[in-house]
Parts: sequence; C-alpha cells; structure tokens
Amino acid sequence: MIIDLQKFITEERLYWSELEAMLDRLERKPDEKLALGALERFHYLYQRASADLAKISTFSAEPNTRQYLESLVGRAFGEIHETRDKPHRLRPLHWFFNTFPQTFRKHLRAFWISLIAILVGAAFGGFIMIVDSSTKQILLPFSHLQGDPSDRVKMEESTDTDRLKGAKSSFSSFLMTHNTKVAIFTLALGMTWGIGTLIMLFYNGVILGAVAVDYVLAGESAFLLGWLLPHGAIEIPAILLAGQAGIVLASALIGWGKPISLRMRLRKTSNDLVTLISGVALMLIWAGVVEAFFSQYHEPIMPYHIKIAFGCFELLILALFLGRAGRKSAYKNIKL
Repeated sequence: MIIDLQKFITEERLYWSELEAMLDRLERKPDEKLALGALERFHYLYQRASADLAKISTFSAEPNTRQYLESLVGRAFGEIHETRDKPHRLRPLHWFFNTFPQTFRKHLRAFWISLIAILVGAAFGGFIMIVDSSTKQILLPFSHLQGDPSDRVKMEESTDTDRLKGAKSSFSSFLMTHNTKVAIFTLALGMTWGIGTLIMLFYNGVILGAVAVDYVLAGESAFLLGWLLPHGAIEIPAILLAGQAGIVLASALIGWGKPISLRMRLRKTSNDLVTLISGVALMLIWAGVVEAFFSQYHEPIMPYHIKIAFGCFELLILALFLGRAGRKSAYKNIKL
C-alpha cells in the first residue's frame, strides 16, 4: 500500500490529539463518567489510532511518530481494559437512589422466585385455616393471633389509652432488630443452595395467609388492612428482597451455566448481596418506626381508611422506586 506519509500524518493528527486529550482528562479524573456518545467517540478514536499505527509501522522514516502512536494506543487500551478498583468517594444518596434499585432489577428473576415461594405459603396457610380453623394454635406463633379476631378488634377499638406510651422507641427498636435478624438469616440460608431460604419464605407466607383468612372470615377485613398495610407495605417486600438475596447467593454457589470457579462467582456476587441486604435493613428501619408509631392505633383514634390509604401510598412509592430509580444513570452515565 502506497500512501503520502506527510499528508497522512497531517490529516490523522487531529484525531490523535483528540484521543490524547480524552486520555489526559480520564487520567486526571479517574472517577469521571463518560456519556454514551462520548464513550462511542472514544472507542472510535482508539480503533482509528490502532489502524493508523498498523499503517505507519512499515515506515522507518517516522520512528518518533510510531513511538507516539504506540504510546497513545497503549494508554487507550489500558483505559478500556482497566481492571483495578479505581478510587471512589462514599456517596450514600447515589447508592440508595441508583445502586440499590439497579441491583434489585439486575436479579429480578430471583425476586420472582422469592415472591412465588411466599405466595404458595400464603395459599397453603389460608387453605388450612378454611379447612380447620383450630390449626391456628399450631400455625400462628404469637398469642395475640391465636384468639378470636372479633374479640381482639373489640378490645383494640374500645381502648382509648395509649398502650405503648413511653415504650414506642423500645418497641420500634425491637421490631427493627428482630426483623433485620430474620432478613439476614433468610439471606444466609442461601448457603443451603436456596432450600432454607425457600422454606423460610414459605413459612412466612403460611403465617401471613393464615392471619389474613382468619380475619377475613371473621368479617374484620378493614381492621386487618388498617393494621397490616402501614408497616407491611414495606416490611413484607423487605423480606422478599432478603429472600431474593438468598436465592442470588444460592445461584452463585450452584453456578448453573457459569464456567468460572466458585470463588470467582462468590466474588462477583458479594457486592450485590451487601447492597440488597443493606437496602433491606433501611426498609425495616422505616417499617419498625411506622409499626410502633402508627400501625398500633385503630379506630376511633385513627380511621382505617387513612391507614389503608397510607399503606397503599407506601406500596406505590416503593414499586416506582424499585422499578424506575437509577434508570437514567444506567444508560447515560456509563463508566469506562
């Protein structure tokens, strides 16, 4: 191939200079993110510089130009294929509004498995209650759930005193601690190849289904929704996300269709597991506050329609947050 070397260098130097300027900026600011258009431009300049290096390498008259291009292409290659952990700042808001929901959507199939497990458990618990309501002495672990629902509702609605006066903070702390322990245990049971996680989800579903059917059959649906929705709209999804994390862990252990070592699978999954369970902990903190300071108040002190509306609003916001938050940053701010 015959080319006019000087003309070639003059025409291509503009592209080399542009690539060099981008590399200088990235090396000065290793945390900088490139928009998709800039990323495509960078890749184009890298490919063009590589092609130019191949063309000029046969000429001995321009050793300095060849060395310059070799250095430029080498820097670009290193930037594209960088594997070191780059320094980053702690950005809790970015993590919460971007990383957490993005990680949830990344493992959406595991969430659906978690949801199916708890729904199957709820259906089983509800069916058992319909067939034989006396089994709630066995199914339900809490004494206040084992009595007649109507008697409990009558007692709750006739009480005009604050049963938790002076104890709301301690009750809230207990709920946060207990529920977080359950969530972490559900995740940890993923070490049983997911069997323990599924059993835990199924068991929680059984309790939920049995309680729901017991109160509905007693004609206390309004009380049930007003009691459970304000905190349950966050607490139940939090347990589902803990189950999701457990199934993700199980998937990493089993390694279906992943031709890499167990160590590498666990390493690739560890950040996602920490993200999911940390998000679950935050959700359970909110649920504990709501349950202690809001859910425990019933009519006539707190109308049920207000409590139900509040719970539905929470559920809607949570669904939008997990389904939509962080989508723009995932597409527009692609890190090199």
